[in-house]
Amino acid sequence: MTEEMIQLGHIGLNVRYSLTDKPGILFLHFSGGNLHMWDGIVPQFNKEYSIIAPDFRGHGKSDKPATGYHIDDMAKDMYLLLKRLNVGHCHVVGSSMGAEVGLSLAASHPKLVLSLVCEGALSNEFGEYGLFNGTAEEIEQKKAAWWAGLVERPDPEFNTKEEYIEKEREKLIAAGLWNENFRVFFEHNLQQLPNGKFTHCCSNQVKTQYVQEYWDVKFERYYEKTRCPVLFLPSEEEWNDEKVRRNLTSFASLLDTYEIQHIKDSIHAYVWMQFPIAAGKAVKRFFEKGGWTWREQEKC
Repeated sequence: MTEEMIQLGHIGLNVRYSLTDKPGILFLHFSGGNLHMWDGIVPQFNKEYSIIAPDFRGHGKSDKPATGYHIDDMAKDMYLLLKRLNVGHCHVVGSSMGAEVGLSLAASHPKLVLSLVCEGALSNEFGEYGLFNGTAEEIEQKKAAWWAGLVERPDPEFNTKEEYIEKEREKLIAAGLWNENFRVFFEHNLQQLPNGKFTHCCSNQVKTQYVQEYWDVKFERYYEKTRCPVLFLPSEEEWNDEKVRRNLTSFASLLDTYEIQHIKDSIHAYVWMQFPIAAGKAVKRFFEKGGWTWREQEKC
């Protein structure tokens, strides 16, 4: 696969891709992530599909502008990227924030997106379809408390990449999750500072800007405009959360065609590295069904 920085106006995006005459898949990572989260997934698809896997702005090796972290901004980046690569239509697989960006892309460019896999965008943060629903005053108080915690959080520094990887490895070993996919992901999740130390590629400034925009996003407005088939992949925690299940059901009712698949013991965002084979099979099975002329719910 080719990996290069592609300039889109004033934004440069780092992208790995392999383009053929076969249908394309755009893989979109989660907030704070990088394109290497897909390393255990892509080999399951690269013989039958063209592959496009970018680092979002503010992430990985891509440029890190001071602003532009609404999901619509990042969806526009994806539209310009596909246009630059002469991709007229493709499937989209999105994890967490990547699912939100994919949803925005599908709603804005219905002829571009063949189908959408949403491992995310299952609930709003606030309001009728939110994880928290209260009075306007209560919502603002909740935002203020959350914001105070976000802006006070410093960017971590590590003396070496190995120090960071070992810290993450210990946590995931304790949780019974560590494998080679996580190691590769974390290895590519750092950038070097002028003082020689290392910190996350995605800064706290980028994360807080994204979160501030995310608070007021209403996903139902996007699903109302989405015409392609959608596969929802709720995590174990989301699947067992009554609020999420209720909101997911409401969002799904706005679509012509959808499926809901639950991968047992899956963790939000991490499922692609945690269970790459099961996650890949779920997506491939969805793609291979073709016409999508039904509504159904499934467990796998």
